[in-house]
Amino acid sequence: MTVTEIVLPGLVEPDGLRVEHRELPRPGAGEALVRVEATGVSFAEQQMRRGKYFDQPPFPFVPGYDVVGTVLEAADPGLTGRRVAALTKVGGWRSHVVLPQADLVPVPAELDAAEAETFVVSGITAWQMLHRIARVRAGATILVHGANGGVGTTLVQLARMAGIEVIGTASARNLDAVTALGATAVDYRGDVPAEVRELAPEGVDAVFDHVGGPGIADSLRLLAPGGTLVAYGTAATKDEPGNSRLPVLKLFARLLWWNALPNRRRTHFYNIWAGKRNLTRFRARLAEDLTAVFDLAVRGELHAQVAARIPLAEAAKALALAESGTVTGKVVLVP
Repeated sequence: MTVTEIVLPGLVEPDGLRVEHRELPRPGAGEALVRVEATGVSFAEQQMRRGKYFDQPPFPFVPGYDVVGTVLEAADPGLTGRRVAALTKVGGWRSHVVLPQADLVPVPAELDAAEAETFVVSGITAWQMLHRIARVRAGATILVHGANGGVGTTLVQLARMAGIEVIGTASARNLDAVTALGATAVDYRGDVPAEVRELAPEGVDAVFDHVGGPGIADSLRLLAPGGTLVAYGTAATKDEPGNSRLPVLKLFARLLWWNALPNRRRTHFYNIWAGKRNLTRFRARLAEDLTAVFDLAVRGELHAQVAARIPLAEAAKALALAESGTVTGKVVLVP
């Protein structure tokens, strides 16, 4: 039996991805073999093909930040046949993956694989930023940049469920979709600071910014006293030449500097892998938060935003679509 995998060979356009095949691996001690039923196309892969993701491995490698699938074989036979989800960072764009059993989170039977996949990295990120980092309370107002994306659509829904008002930026073609999620939509190509100030004259209680770059200063200025800026990406710099780590390091330094000023505002850089040195606690927190997100989806309170389901072998098409800026939600590969 062979594994189909998508290889990122170097700095290429989406059509430079390669479809390759190799022998099926066998799980070792403490591992499980998972047949992948869905894997996502996130912003991380878009950065990786440009060589701009902070700690990506050297080329060539198989991208793929998260997976949902069924356990075919495991050191613990009780796992066999179960549907599970896992964060992988890389390696998910395969028909089969071998993963540590301790990384696997049960997926409710009520969710199909593609729906569940949209909630893995995006759901964990949105949940932790809103509830663990910013800790925004009911009655507050927040600003979500990229409210039509995988993280953004989940974040908007989680905030609205918590009684929080949301202002969401998106391109003109996606404004209606953001409005349908319950947010006040703002065209990101317009004068965003002016429009947000009109909607929230005293400032917003939190800003969630994946863009970075020069515009991060506007995000800080839009905060009300006591507000929180959560930065979690540097999309504005994805096409800039130079060291892939420099934009993140500059952003991190700027946030630290702002925290040292007496401006009554807090800033954070969110990293989903933070705390991994305490691996047991890290895994428990991921499982707890992802399970909470899955439970909301099963109850019909949180709706999966699947932008498209595309066969694994057509990963180039999927990556190009995800990068086009024309979709709402997350593009999912379905081997």
